[in-house]
Amino acid sequence: MTSKVKISTLSLVLTAIYFVTLVAFTLLNLNKGNEITAYILSAIIIIVCFAALFYSPIKITATDAQLEIWRSISCKSIPYSEIKSIFLNKPTLAEKRLFASGGFFGYWGWFSESTIGKYFAYYGKASDCFIITLKSGKVYRLGCENPEQMVQYISSKLTKTPEND
Repeated sequence: MTSKVKISTLSLVLTAIYFVTLVAFTLLNLNKGNEITAYILSAIIIIVCFAALFYSPIKITATDAQLEIWRSISCKSIPYSEIKSIFLNKPTLAEKRLFASGGFFGYWGWFSESTIGKYFAYYGKASDCFIITLKSGKVYRLGCENPEQMVQYISSKLTKTPEND
């Protein structure tokens, strides 16, 4: 089962604003002769865009053996045997960014919330989220279109793992 990650309108607007602002400040500094500042801003643009390419979620795939979180230039795989629990859960206003993107090409990175603690997120819209807790204690907030169907599909695979038989 594959489901795309849909980026929220707010996230798209924030991405455009962040990017245009950084480029405008870079060009403004370059025009004023502040080359060092322009180079620093250029480096920031490159680093932030590379991070977005590496972490921004595109789709989530649930195969027969594992969950795959597809990003632009990488894929994170989580075998079902490592998953302890899965349930639907939307972020709250109490969600805090620890080291994360709060809208630049979606929501990804380390967040914290009082009810679930520290977690890594890969989602585009808050309304499309679910939580996966691994047996190791790691927690992921994922999001994709049709999250109810994805949670149901993954839950059915968890009950069929050899460890649970």
